[in-house]
Amino acid sequence: MQFSFRMTSAGRFAAVATILPCIFLVPAVVAQRYSDPDTLAPSYPSPQLVVERMLKLADVKPGEMVYDLGCGDGRIVITAASKFGAKAVGVEIRRDIYETTLARVASLGLSEKVQIVHGDALKTNLGPADVVTLYLLTSSNERLRPILEAQLKPGARVVSHDFEIRGWKPMQTEKMIIEGRPHMIYAYTMGTNRPDAKHK
Repeated sequence: MQFSFRMTSAGRFAAVATILPCIFLVPAVVAQRYSDPDTLAPSYPSPQLVVERMLKLADVKPGEMVYDLGCGDGRIVITAASKFGAKAVGVEIRRDIYETTLARVASLGLSEKVQIVHGDALKTNLGPADVVTLYLLTSSNERLRPILEAQLKPGARVVSHDFEIRGWKPMQTEKMIIEGRPHMIYAYTMGTNRPDAKHK
């Protein structure tokens, strides 16, 4: 994104101050324009380096089950299966993206380890999940929070890119800078994620 201005120093400073927050909050700004209440976030993929770090912080082990809610092009579930030896389920509400990602998984020979579901994350059974990954808005995480609390077993991990889960205490947080853009990762463990929980 490029901008060109001719103005005084004071005017230039004001313009930069206005523009910078918009650059770093592109996913949130775009998502708020969606009129479909079932759309929890825009199609804005996590960089591959962030994907791998999310799965690392989640301590994904071979054979565990990873769910990615709003899986987009499938990069998280594909990475979980191909690099971490996990089984994975990606949930995607947009049919066009779902069909493209389903074909991609098949082309990589991962259909036995990765399942792509065309559905609503808010209506997905998360009981089998050992790890749940998110790249949604904070408001979307708030809608998911009671579902996660009701369905996930103690010790299950939830990792969110950029947007925290309010009311939960992360076990770890990490900041990454990729191509000049900051990325935050919040890693939670069920059973120790409440503010009054004691870490063992």
